[in-house]
Amino acid sequence: MTTVLIVDDQPLQRLGFRMLLENNPETEVIGEAAHGAEAVRKTAELRPDVVLMDVRMPGMDGIEATRHIVAAGGRSRVLVLTTFDLDEYAHAALRAGASGFLLKDALPEELLAGIRAVASGDAVIAPGLTRRLLDAYAHQLPGIPHGREADQDPRLRSLTEREREILVAIGRGWTNSEIADRLVLSQSTVKTHVGRVLAKIGARDRIQAVIFAYDLGLARPNTPT
Repeated sequence: MTTVLIVDDQPLQRLGFRMLLENNPETEVIGEAAHGAEAVRKTAELRPDVVLMDVRMPGMDGIEATRHIVAAGGRSRVLVLTTFDLDEYAHAALRAGASGFLLKDALPEELLAGIRAVASGDAVIAPGLTRRLLDAYAHQLPGIPHGREADQDPRLRSLTEREREILVAIGRGWTNSEIADRLVLSQSTVKTHVGRVLAKIGARDRIQAVIFAYDLGLARPNTPT
């Protein structure tokens, strides 16, 4: 059972999330918060597995609340909900330590899958948002090595050709199902490859793998998908 704290300043939004999560046998809502300061306090008190975090709230917003929750070093992981016109907030939340991002218009099954992924220690990012974020903010990433310099990275050299393909796909923001379709693999095979890639490059989650791919120049802004 995954415990969830819902954070949103809109009562109807919180009610909608609560109804969805309470009708799912795998999740349990253990609290709600209407602003960031309350979210920080209740996370410390209730220690939920996942904090479902809105971004724009009065007082302390979701970005600052995420920063406080992550800095506290607890077990709770933050899943941020954003909209297409708020990419800059999602970027800031990534830097604050959020474990994932989904759009508020995500399908119910996508939200539930995202909560499961984050609770299990993985990360989830809406694919379109991944590409938009990195296109917009790639200039803020560290200098990117090229050619032989990138190939000398021992983490990259440890990958097989197929695993390198998978890393490039992750960097482009493809989901496992998209990778499976485009590389003609089963989803279980893709999942296995992704796990091996993350282990070999020392990435905690998919977010770190995306940034790693950009750092080494394997994925670039406006790379065709």
